[in-house]
Amino acid sequence: MNAADEDRQQLDAASVLNAKTTLLQLLARAGVWSGDAEELIGLVEAGALALAHTEIGGSGRSAPGERGELYEAGWLDGSRAVADDLAVIAERTLRHALAPDPTVSSPDDRSPVGRAEMERAKVAVTPLYLSYTAVSDLDPDATEQVLGAVLRTMSPRQRAGYPGRLTEFTTTHHARFERLYAQYGPDSAIAIHGRYSLVHSPTSVAVLERLTAAPAALHEEWDAAELPPAWLDGLTTAWGSAA
Repeated sequence: MNAADEDRQQLDAASVLNAKTTLLQLLARAGVWSGDAEELIGLVEAGALALAHTEIGGSGRSAPGERGELYEAGWLDGSRAVADDLAVIAERTLRHALAPDPTVSSPDDRSPVGRAEMERAKVAVTPLYLSYTAVSDLDPDATEQVLGAVLRTMSPRQRAGYPGRLTEFTTTHHARFERLYAQYGPDSAIAIHGRYSLVHSPTSVAVLERLTAAPAALHEEWDAAELPPAWLDGLTTAWGSAA
């Protein structure tokens, strides 16, 4: 072991487990159900592994120093092997974190929306919405009903990656979102109650993404949840006029 290795601080398995157990206990005291806490921690673990895989396997990497072609070829092969192993571990960790309902055979199948999934969706849509307009006054119960319909169009795996999908969607349609909320949002002359109610809600970001990506599934879940058809029609009309 050289001096560089001695200076490099690494956590052993017992210390990592201690930190995880401590976090679970702190979350439990705050009222977070252990299953939700385990899922969230598992997603963070899977995400850290996936990001490490991306960094190690990224393009433009080269062997350190000038030690010849054979050394460089071996170094790159080793780097790819490590990246491949990380990808496998990240996938396994993600599957374990998603731990589907016993009636669901795969994380790629649909399942009931869990509490942690609902909270993750709220955390995802709110800052995106507030980057365009003001705070919503829509009934919180309506917010959960709408997000429930949105999330039921996806599998647990898709829900886990939904914040990234929403960010990409709003980035792609940034100018259109600006026009939408300027014309129909909380700061406009349009009243919150009526067919344009959803434009006054953070859920509008998620609903619009689903209307674009999976309209048939969204309409099916919308009807099953007995949500007002006028909300969906009004948001569709507003989105079209903002194009």
